[in-house]
Amino acid sequence: MQHRAMARDDTHWPPAATQRVFDSAVSEGALINALRVEPELGSPSRGGLPGTVATRTADGWRLHGRKLYCTGIPALRWLAVWARTDEPQPRVGVFLVPGPADPARGIRVVENWNHLGLRASGSHETVLDDVWIPPEYAVDLRLPEQWTPAGASQADIDANADQQAWMVVLLGSLYDAVARAGFDWIRDFVQTRAPASLGAPLATLPRVQQTIGEIAALLQANRALLDDATSRIDAGHPPTPGDSGLLKFTVTGNAIRAVELALQLAGNHGLSRNNPLERHYRDVLCGRVHTPQDDAILIAAGRHALA
Repeated sequence: MQHRAMARDDTHWPPAATQRVFDSAVSEGALINALRVEPELGSPSRGGLPGTVATRTADGWRLHGRKLYCTGIPALRWLAVWARTDEPQPRVGVFLVPGPADPARGIRVVENWNHLGLRASGSHETVLDDVWIPPEYAVDLRLPEQWTPAGASQADIDANADQQAWMVVLLGSLYDAVARAGFDWIRDFVQTRAPASLGAPLATLPRVQQTIGEIAALLQANRALLDDATSRIDAGHPPTPGDSGLLKFTVTGNAIRAVELALQLAGNHGLSRNNPLERHYRDVLCGRVHTPQDDAILIAAGRHALA
């Protein structure tokens, strides 16, 4: 996703910085991710200036701040840090910080990621303490209002719609896949579990068949929605950010509901750590935390419908 945004014709990134990131991806398999969320600010999508500050120096910039949920930080080669300048009229944007994390360079990882699910993502907290970068690594700085839809150019609005659509498709596919893994497990469970009181597999019960059918319907709807969105993006007609939000709400909600139904069928077996369904449930619940969150999606949809 980061590479796609950087490769757009209307990108704000300087060509030299973009090429450096791309070259390292090809030659080293180097990874890049955005560091945006902060303890005080929360998600930047809710507004407000970041607490991470970039101070201009004679030879570049120095960054100070703290970021949460830095997914993949143990393996990142590049950090796209969301920060504000210390200028009288602050600008906000992306500063490219070379990794890997190294306390000697002022980049310290606090290994405190202890989440309900997706525990292998390494989304630890990261502290930036007087981290120097060259001037050309201030790759996309704008006035705060220029980041809002009202102040953005049409090119930026189109780029945001494209980026949002792909992000939703990829996240939706991730959580849909988690639900499908849970579906595979519960199908095998009900086909092989044969309680002595029944004398036949659970799959022979109409109630079980109905619930399996409901899960299949939820996942079929997800597939149709994701396939349609992907086709529209590939054709150069991505959904609007509002429609992308509704897609995310629906697909992740269906995925969560699918695993919940599987748990209803499995009972205690499904909640045991000896079985993978417990992990699938923890993982699929994380679909709710990604931007945009459900409340923002539904408020925007409601306002649009009532306009």
